[in-house]
Amino acid sequence: MKVATFNLCNYLEPPYAFYDFENIYSLDQWQKKQDWINNYLIEQQPDIIGFQEVFSPESLQLLVKEQGYPYFTVIDEAELVDDYIYQSPVVAIASRYPINATSPVKPNAELAKSMGLQGDFQFSRQPIRATIDIPHFGPCDCYVVHFKSKRPGDSEIDTPVDSSRYAVEALTAEITGSWASAIQRGSEAALLLAAIIEQRAQSGNPILLMGDFNDNLQDGVLQHLLTHHVRRRNQDSINHLLTPYQLNDSWTLFQAASQTSEHDEPTQLQRPYSHYFGTKGSVLDYILLSCEFDAKYQESLAEVSNYHTYDRHLINPIFERDSQSTDHAVITVSLTLRS
Repeated sequence: MKVATFNLCNYLEPPYAFYDFENIYSLDQWQKKQDWINNYLIEQQPDIIGFQEVFSPESLQLLVKEQGYPYFTVIDEAELVDDYIYQSPVVAIASRYPINATSPVKPNAELAKSMGLQGDFQFSRQPIRATIDIPHFGPCDCYVVHFKSKRPGDSEIDTPVDSSRYAVEALTAEITGSWASAIQRGSEAALLLAAIIEQRAQSGNPILLMGDFNDNLQDGVLQHLLTHHVRRRNQDSINHLLTPYQLNDSWTLFQAASQTSEHDEPTQLQRPYSHYFGTKGSVLDYILLSCEFDAKYQESLAEVSNYHTYDRHLINPIFERDSQSTDHAVITVSLTLRS
């Protein structure tokens, strides 16, 4: 089985515009974007796909249905801010396997207040949970997220651009805006994980979390998504009970599963970047999995047998083929049943 996370980059059918009145695909550009997505699906053949930056879910549903994905779900819609201009794209899931239930993930108000947030705290983009009936695995809770980006808000500065005061105000706005984005992103991650843990306690279903995290998972404000212990006086007696509620980075699981024997060290490969800002690369797109997909877990069902970063459009783009692709790599992991 293959699972993918796919940031579509402004998937909006013409004649509508994304963010600004000039951002409208021509019919030729739109067809190229559709063709590019189709080509990825044909080449990589994922079974479950978590999409981000969806403005036109009806069009996407039709596209994936034609490629063999009869099950599709979305629980939110983009915001129409003018006659034909949209903002706030949403996430979606396509699947070859039946989707038994779909639900928005809502933050726990009491937990939000305990974190110093407002009780009405909301995700910047609504995450989705779909319970998918996967062959050999049974019901699995699949989540798709698109965390708050690092970009600060565009606050108005009235000072003339050519003045030194403008530089001071612009720098201050950058610092405070970036930190506000980090607070939002980290809070979203913590409250999402709390909701995932609660759902796991109720359903017992295996977990797949996929999405554009807009940050490095290994440090900073998202690191707690990989929390594997608690710091309490009785921690030794409960840490071994935490395994079903912990998430694991699929890249780490892939490295561990690539050992030729239990005595070998995990293969140390360079993780491919999934996004570039100029020449600087970073990993923003992730698939996290519960213990059922960890080869080292005694009761695991499967292991991560392959991790593929579909990035030729970023590394070596061809205009005719890739001009309407996406600014992210598409991450695909293969899950193979344990023998």
